[in-house]
Amino acid sequence: MKDLIIDKESTERAVLVGLITPNQNEAKANEYLDELEFLADTAGAVTVGKFLQRLQSRDSRTFVGKGKLAEIKEFVEANDVGMAIFDDDLTSKQVANIERELQIKILDRTSLILDIFAKRAQTANAKTQVELAQYQYLLPRLTRLWTHLERQRGGIGMRGPGETQIETDRRIILDKISRLKEELRSIDRQKAIQRKNRGKLTRVALVGYTNVGKSTIMNLLSKSDVFAENKLFATLDTTVRKVIIDNLPFLLTDTVGFIRKLPTHLVESFKSTLDEVRDADILVHVVDISHPNFEEQIEVVNHTLTDVCGGIDKPMIMVFNKIDAYKYTPKADDDLTPGTRENVSLDELKATWMNRMGHDAVFISAKKGTNIDELKNLLYEKAKEIHMARFPYNDFLFQKYDDLTDQQE
Repeated sequence: MKDLIIDKESTERAVLVGLITPNQNEAKANEYLDELEFLADTAGAVTVGKFLQRLQSRDSRTFVGKGKLAEIKEFVEANDVGMAIFDDDLTSKQVANIERELQIKILDRTSLILDIFAKRAQTANAKTQVELAQYQYLLPRLTRLWTHLERQRGGIGMRGPGETQIETDRRIILDKISRLKEELRSIDRQKAIQRKNRGKLTRVALVGYTNVGKSTIMNLLSKSDVFAENKLFATLDTTVRKVIIDNLPFLLTDTVGFIRKLPTHLVESFKSTLDEVRDADILVHVVDISHPNFEEQIEVVNHTLTDVCGGIDKPMIMVFNKIDAYKYTPKADDDLTPGTRENVSLDELKATWMNRMGHDAVFISAKKGTNIDELKNLLYEKAKEIHMARFPYNDFLFQKYDDLTDQQE
């Protein structure tokens, strides 16, 4: 079988390919390709070219049209490119046709994400989930993996060796998927026992789009050394730390980030990782406010949370991170054209729908340490409410502590 994992021994040169369709305008298509470039960089590839084509719908044979494919081929041959990455899922037929034409490695968005997941997975749980997602991705694409075998004309009594091997492989993979699911169920049971043994401490989960700074915030609050990097999916394994703010202990969980166009089977595979989110008392939704389309990222996270948790009926704190990286361009006084997102200052942005969130929103820079105390105070108040509901007899201790704090101030 052809390996799904990109060879990391040397940096590979790649071109990216996307479509402009009635459901995806040029600006959105370019943004998706920028994100795909970030994914490619995370996987260890360098992007040397990007191609977009305007179509009503993707070509069923080659994703893009013949003319565009010929243009890509010319660029590939002239620039020593070894890989083409497409921004949407490809069928086995499309991959075979494109490979035949370009004579280079062909990946789609899902296979690229799977490669990154495989690289980042550290624990047995994460590795099992990645392997399950890989086999689920591979199953409907078995046909192209056996194109090197001789085939005979189909029909009764004319089944070729390639088709026989495909059926054999399909059974092997289905058995493997079944075994991996059972392993995950076993891991889930162990983790459920672990969560039960943690007692009734308030649980806080960091959620958000990938690369918004969740792990950096985790390190600030827990004084730990969770791996944090300016790459997509830097954190894949769920990390739980005990945090104490003033006199109040609670558990803080760092979770895998979400991303647009995340395949359903990938979400399904990582549901056990997100059990911590389902069991959390408070969700801290971290947002990269410096990203030009952070509002869409918020929608992606909320949609994924709804899929995973069956809803988000939990107290939520919105943490707008990276205020140090927020940039805008003021409009000139004589500029009468409609304003855009780039013309809005941070103060003006705060006065929009964010203002209605009141005390449930905080604006910080985890990198610079800006407003971290404000975040801690907000977490303390939210966690205290839940703690008091569970342990009402602690009311006297909290009151005594608050009175002491007031006297010191």
